[in-house]
Amino acid sequence: MGENILSVIYLLLVIALIFPGFYYANKNKKVFLKNLIIWLGIIGIVTILIYFLK
Repeated sequence: MGENILSVIYLLLVIALIFPGFYYANKNKKVFLKNLIIWLGIIGIVTILIYFLK
């Protein structure tokens, strides 16, 4: 269980590092929301795959 928590912490830290550049590159609100939804979907799919493959 501790391993899963550590993985989530690492993921959140990576997102915190990437988010400012992502926000700067997507100043237009429509483009930002579209890209954000795409990335949330990708992260969700990867998380689900990792959960089911363990």
